[in-house]
Amino acid sequence: MGKQLTQITLEFDEAENNADDVSDIISKENEMIKVNEPVAPVRKTDLKAEMKTVSTRGRKSLKDIGINADLIQIPEDDILFKKQYYSIGEVATMFRENQSLIRFWETEFDILQPMKNRKGDRFFRPVDVKNLVLIYDLLRRRKFTIEGAKDYLKKNKKAEEKFAMIQSLEKIKGFLLELKANL
Repeated sequence: MGKQLTQITLEFDEAENNADDVSDIISKENEMIKVNEPVAPVRKTDLKAEMKTVSTRGRKSLKDIGINADLIQIPEDDILFKKQYYSIGEVATMFRENQSLIRFWETEFDILQPMKNRKGDRFFRPVDVKNLVLIYDLLRRRKFTIEGAKDYLKKNKKAEEKFAMIQSLEKIKGFLLELKANL
């Protein structure tokens, strides 16, 4: 650790077109090499932190999922029920999830019954979107496992009513907080 590190920088200018010999170009580049002042060593933890922020591949962390759980963009009921069917792409953009995850949830949860055409494309009814909101709430916001969410839905037949009540109370809370901010 007692060893000082030095930083070497290279400056390359465009080589002149009329240079006859390769050795002339190499000698010009060697003249441009500069040795700067000693630089503090880079810690491995700093590099790991930079790599974590750069990478977008792989599974999302629970912290990121929790932060994004409230950012779903489901329209109000009157707007939602104007259309009879929503494609899986539209549903995935509402929930900010991959289409493959929506298909996986469809296979895991019996309450999701999207219509399929002859080609096999899935079309979700507004009721299915509402059920997806319930499943999303259980898995993402409340951090249930898939098995736990299945058990919760089986044991609590009135889970949808409870969830609707919770949603309406959250809307009232948001309205009251907005009123408080305006005062």
